Amino acid sequence: MAAQFDYIIVGGGSAGCVLAARLSEDERASVLLLEAGGPDRSRLFSIPAGFAKMTRGIASWGWSTVPQRHMQDRVLWYTQANVLGGGSTINAQIYTRGHRDDYDGWVRDFDCQGWSYADVLPYFRRSEDNQSFLNAYHGAGGPLGVSQPTALLPVTYAFVRAAQSWGMPFNADFNGAEQAGCGFYQLTQRDACRSSTARDFLLPASGRRNLTVRTDVPVTRIVLEGQRVVGVEVIENGRPAVLQANEETIVSCGAIGSPRLLMLSGIGPPDHLKSVGIRPLHDLPGVGENLHDHLDLFVISECTGRHSYDHFAKPFHAARAGLQYMTLKSGPAASSLFETGAFWYSDEEQSRPDLQFHFGQGSGIEAGVAAMKQGGVTLNVAYMRPKSRGTVRLKSSDPKDAPLIDPNYWAEPEDRRRHFAGLAMAREIMRHSQLEPFLKAERLPSSSVQREEALFRYGCENAKTQHHPVGTCRMGRDELAVVDPTLKVHGLEGLRVCDSSVMPRINSSNTNAPTIMIAEKGADLIRGRSLLGRRPQ
Repeated sequence: MAAQFDYIIVGGGSAGCVLAARLSEDERASVLLLEAGGPDRSRLFSIPAGFAKMTRGIASWGWSTVPQRHMQDRVLWYTQANVLGGGSTINAQIYTRGHRDDYDGWVRDFDCQGWSYADVLPYFRRSEDNQSFLNAYHGAGGPLGVSQPTALLPVTYAFVRAAQSWGMPFNADFNGAEQAGCGFYQLTQRDACRSSTARDFLLPASGRRNLTVRTDVPVTRIVLEGQRVVGVEVIENGRPAVLQANEETIVSCGAIGSPRLLMLSGIGPPDHLKSVGIRPLHDLPGVGENLHDHLDLFVISECTGRHSYDHFAKPFHAARAGLQYMTLKSGPAASSLFETGAFWYSDEEQSRPDLQFHFGQGSGIEAGVAAMKQGGVTLNVAYMRPKSRGTVRLKSSDPKDAPLIDPNYWAEPEDRRRHFAGLAMAREIMRHSQLEPFLKAERLPSSSVQREEALFRYGCENAKTQHHPVGTCRMGRDELAVVDPTLKVHGLEGLRVCDSSVMPRINSSNTNAPTIMIAEKGADLIRGRSLLGRRPQ
């Protein structure tokens, strides 16, 4: 007889850990959380600066994109977490939510009733244990630690002054009344340690008798009986086994993993499924469509001295930084490295910011990005509302094969135009007088790269993902929507998707905080309740 649970959650990432913790609050419900990756036991996961190691493949699936035809066939490294806590365990810990109109737009443009800014703000507040703010926008006492940076270098303050001199106002809270401006990011940290959903939501719930957590257990397919999902097939000890869900199966594998699992299970576009040898069981043409992401360009300037954290990459200095962190919870290891930034407008026609800047306290922080021998700093810029849309497809019917990830970057010329407008702003800010004592010269793109052709070549060779894929199982009620506003998969019983893949359109910032919010709200939808005192629609 198959093992039985009320709820089976597939994917123990940012969303899955939240769901497991919230659903197991009901002691009458048995909850199983399955994670294909391993546990988050490594010390590296708790140290804020460990982020720099993660982009090089630690706790990642090791996937890349297909050649990007609008970027001279460039193949981009595509970090996707493969560990308990998912992206919240390996990301740069930046806590931003986007603009209120992002969520109002989900209702206005996609008929996602119940997901307006007024609807979702209580869930952002519920999750927070904010150590700086307690007001209409922020909460305290929730599971997720949110704090201000503790390891800022003088060059970061110089950047903020340079951005103000350029024309941006200082903003003390990007998640408050206004998004526009420059300042310091709030971080998912508590006491100079990373606050992941595995650490802050799941770990406190781990002693509950009604909650079972299994790591290193890949799910190969969702099991259907007619139009009802009854459980999942997993590989345990090298053998397939079926686990039964009496109430619901919730897929929370992320914007790449969730459509991948649905398609491996015969749920998706029939023609594609047939082309890879999978028998279509449920026709859902939107599965794997609508992939979009924030693409990142950067300016790297060499420092006049030891003004960045670059020299701590050397073994002796790294050991010294590690000792300082272990004894005092301070120093370079307490930095997530990207803790300062800005939101601004690509032109005067924009009613809300559509560019985001991340100022990095080093060069070569992420995989594939050049490091300065004498040390440097980085200013990243991304266009926040891309029009380009791509796909996630299967290479074959074998669950071991990597999916075909095609973000289709710069398919829309407007994306590229606004992105390069942001790069021009970043270069101007880095040349401002407030940064002169710290910076020797721009090294990338370099002063010789000015003409449109040279800039395009630079972008194609150096652009990288911001690790914000969304939208591949999007909410809505039209023919390409995969789930309805209660996150139920259209046309099937007993199945929901709850993670960043359900976003109909990307939020205008980092995506981890909104993913946690989606899981908070999703848990209430599953339990049939609402923080606003009304039944879910």
